[in-house]
Amino acid sequence: MRLLLVEDDAMIGEAVLNALRTAHYAVDWVRDGAMADTALRSEQYDLVLLDLGLPQRDGLEVLRALRARRNTTPVLVATARDAVGDRIAGLDAGADDYVVKPYDTDELLARIRALIRRSAGRAEPAFEHKGVSLNPATHEASLNGQPVSLSAREWAVLEPLLARPGTVLSRAQLEEKLFSWKDDVSSNAVEVYIHGVRKKLGNEIIQTVRGLGYLVPKQ
Repeated sequence: MRLLLVEDDAMIGEAVLNALRTAHYAVDWVRDGAMADTALRSEQYDLVLLDLGLPQRDGLEVLRALRARRNTTPVLVATARDAVGDRIAGLDAGADDYVVKPYDTDELLARIRALIRRSAGRAEPAFEHKGVSLNPATHEASLNGQPVSLSAREWAVLEPLLARPGTVLSRAQLEEKLFSWKDDVSSNAVEVYIHGVRKKLGNEIIQTVRGLGYLVPKQ
């Protein structure tokens, strides 16, 4: 899953960036509202973690512009503005959830998982399909109840496919889930990680759709 972190405080940004990457997310980090707006116009994200008090352009302006474009990407506002009126303004502008700084990192990650889960139309916390289970909260994977060790990138390529069985994702779409701006991407990276998943979970778990991409079959 790929997230956009919008935070102008260097210390907070570094801490959150490390926590998100440890949780297997690909993360792009921008430090002002203008850069956030540009990123949201040019890239696809699974979630935005948005500060409000930003240079160049206020976070609420960024949020309103995003929703005006009918972009439904989940937005979690994380800010020091703790007045009730500020929280109401953020939610009414289109935020999906709100946390006040300083926040607990574990709670932040739980809120992120919940928003991504709801945006995918799921109620259950774990992905379960054809004997394969992924638990984003614990980063545990299993096959028919037996633990399986997946690398961070193997997990990242399997999760979006397992979240929507029957949906084809192209190599480019999977690369967007796997890599942030600063990552070096080899031409066969997706194929390498899919090969690793198949080796551990069976060749049938991810199917190749010639000329289109990959899917986890519904049946």
